[in-house]
Amino acid sequence: MDNDKVVYITQQGLNRLQAELEHLRSKRRPEVADRIRQAKEFGDINENAEYDDAKNEQGFVEGRILLLEKLLRNASIIEGQHAKGIVEVGSTVKVHDEYGDESFTIVGSAEAEPTKGRISMESPVGKALLGRRVGDDVTVTTPGGLSKMLIVEVG
Repeated sequence: MDNDKVVYITQQGLNRLQAELEHLRSKRRPEVADRIRQAKEFGDINENAEYDDAKNEQGFVEGRILLLEKLLRNASIIEGQHAKGIVEVGSTVKVHDEYGDESFTIVGSAEAEPTKGRISMESPVGKALLGRRVGDDVTVTTPGGLSKMLIVEVG
């Protein structure tokens, strides 16, 4: 991720990331440090699985803290006001395709959870829908091939 790349995020998503960062800093970091200290007390750290595990966890926690700090530093809040009927970041879009009706919320990549209907604006479907209107037919190139969908509703 570029240092200056804008991260589009909803206020709810921003709050969730800030809470995770606070939890990592105030709870997880001290817990891991305590695990490392306890593992060192067992003696030789060269063959100490508990020490190795705690150091690996420390690496994960510190990496996640750095990532969250970067995301929050570059965050741009997605406002709730949208142009009527035009798909934008933050819009919920109902589409009809060969499988029936489906709804997506277009979000920044930091909040994407496709299994929960939150798709990234950078995904093939997200890119294809942005800027389109109700009634538009959209063709999306996905890893599974071409997919055609009709925009039924934008909220």
